Amino acid sequence: MPSPSDQELIGRWKGEPAPLLPLLHAFHDRDGWLTDEALAAVAAGLRIPIADLYGTVTFYHHFSRQPPGKAAPRVCTGNVCGLNGGRELLAALEGDGATPMPCAGRCDDMVPVIVGDRALVGTSAESLVHRATPLPAPNPGGREECVFAGIREPGRATLAGYRKSGGYAALEKAVGGMSPSGVVEVLTASKLAGRGGAGFPTGVKWKAVAEAAGDPKCIVCNADEGEPGCFKDRALMDHDPFAVIEGMTLAAYARGARVGLIYLRYEYPETVGILEGAIGEARAAGMLGGDILGSGMRFDLHVRRGAGAYICGEEGSLLNSLEGKHPFPRNKPPYPVTHGFNNKPTVVNNVETLASVPPIVARGADWYRDLGEGEHAGTKVICLSGDIRRPGNYEVPIGIPLRTLLDEWAGGPGEGRSIQAVTMAGLSGGFLAGEDLEVTLDEPCIRAKGSFLGAGGIIVFDDRRDMVRAAHDAMEFFAHESCGKCFPCRIGTQRITERLNGGTGALSLDAWLAEIADIGETMKATSACGLGLAAPLVTDSLVRYFPEQVAAHVENAAAGPA
Repeated sequence: MPSPSDQELIGRWKGEPAPLLPLLHAFHDRDGWLTDEALAAVAAGLRIPIADLYGTVTFYHHFSRQPPGKAAPRVCTGNVCGLNGGRELLAALEGDGATPMPCAGRCDDMVPVIVGDRALVGTSAESLVHRATPLPAPNPGGREECVFAGIREPGRATLAGYRKSGGYAALEKAVGGMSPSGVVEVLTASKLAGRGGAGFPTGVKWKAVAEAAGDPKCIVCNADEGEPGCFKDRALMDHDPFAVIEGMTLAAYARGARVGLIYLRYEYPETVGILEGAIGEARAAGMLGGDILGSGMRFDLHVRRGAGAYICGEEGSLLNSLEGKHPFPRNKPPYPVTHGFNNKPTVVNNVETLASVPPIVARGADWYRDLGEGEHAGTKVICLSGDIRRPGNYEVPIGIPLRTLLDEWAGGPGEGRSIQAVTMAGLSGGFLAGEDLEVTLDEPCIRAKGSFLGAGGIIVFDDRRDMVRAAHDAMEFFAHESCGKCFPCRIGTQRITERLNGGTGALSLDAWLAEIADIGETMKATSACGLGLAAPLVTDSLVRYFPEQVAAHVENAAAGPA
C-alpha cells in the first residue's frame, strides 16, 4: 500500500479534537523523521506560523529532525537505570546512533531501549528483548485493594474479561439509578484525592466542572507519567485499560462531558495500541459513543500521544500541548475547571485516580475510606525501585509504615546491605533518611519531614551509593526538563547542578551551603510551576541528612584536580 500523501494525512486529522500531535506523529511515522517539507505542510494545513510550529516541535525530545530518526535506539539513562547499566548500554549502542533519554517508566524492568515503536529491555546489546509490562506483585501484604483488585484476573484487558470480573457494574449502577450529582457525592464522601501528585479532592474538582458555565465540557486523563521512578499508570493501562475507560465515562456522566482525551506519554509505545483497541471494543459494545447503555448519554474517547517532555505532566502544559501550543505551564487563575481544554470547563485526572472511580461507585464511599489505616482514607499505588529485592508496584493502605513496605513486602535491600536513603514522590520530594525512614505513607506524616508522597514513586539507595552523586543526577534531570519559561527554575536548576558536579571553585563549605540555600529559596518563592518548587527539596534534604558527604564533596572540589 502506498504511503499517504501530505494532504491525505492533514485531511485525516484536521477535523479531529487536538489534531497537532497525532498529525506530527503521522508524518514522523511515515518518513521516520520530521522533514522541513512536512513541517511546512502541517503549518499550512493547521494555519500555525512556521516559527511557532518549529519551536513547539523542537521542544519535545522524541520528534526527530534528521535521519536515522525513529530508527535510532533511545536508551534510558535515568536515575535508576543510570545506576544499573543504562550508561554502559548507551555506549555499547553508540554505533547504531543511540541517544540517551530520561526515565522511561520501566524502573521495575531495566534497561529500556525504544527502537521505532517497540520498547525492548536488557542490560546489554545482546540481551535486549521485548517483554510485556509486569503485573503487580500478588498482594504480598494480603490487604484489600482498590485499583489492583481485579488486575491479575486472566483476560482482564479484554472487554469480556473486564465484565466477567465486575467491570462496568459501576456505570450500569450510575446511569440506571444515580443522578450525576449523586456520583459526585459518593466520590466526595469517599475522600478520594488526586493520585497524580497534587492530592486535590476528586469530588470537589468534579463538582466545580459540573457547575461551571460553558460547553462542551471535557475529560482529560493525564497519562504522561514522566516522574522518574513512577510506572504504575503503565501497569493499569496495559493490564486494566477498561477501568480507566469506565472511570472516564463515569466522569463524563457526572460532569456532562461529551469528549474525553487520554494524553499518553511517548515512552509507552505498546500502550497506544492497547488503549485504542480497548476504546474500539467499548465503542462497538455501546459503552462509548451515542446512547451509552441505552441511557441517551453521549461520550467518546481519543488517545493523544505526547512526544517526550516531563513538563507535560503539569496540567497547564498538558492542555497547551493538546491545543497545539508551546507546552509551557499556564498562569493560574483561571484554573482548568473553568478554563481548560479549548478554554472550556475541564478536569484533568491521572490514570490511578480514574481507575479508582468504578470500584468506589460500585461499592460505596464507606468501603473505600475503610481501606486506609486509622483516620486515613483509601489506598495508594507505590512504585518501588532501586536497591530493593523486589521492585514493582504495590497498592498500600494510606498510613501504612514505610518500613513495612520496604522490609516485609519488598524484601529489603540486597544481601549484606542497608538502606541509606529513599526518594519520595519520584524525585520531586527529595530524600528521606535516618530516623525519618520510620514515617507512615500519608501526606501529613511525610510533609512533616519536609517531603511529600506525591505520585508515589520511591527510589531506594543502599549504603554503596554516593548521595551527592544521586542528588546531582536528580538535579541534572530537573535542569534538562525545565521548560525555560521562568528564569528562577531555568537558571537555578543549572547552577545547583554545577555545584553538585564539582563546579564550586574556591568556595568554602559555608559559602557553598549559603549559595545552595539562596538559590533554592528563590526557586521555591518565584517559580511558575511545581518543577521549580520541588527541585530544591533534593538539595535541602541532601544537606540535612548527609552533611559529611556534602563537606567532603566541597573540600574535594575546592582542592581541584589531583
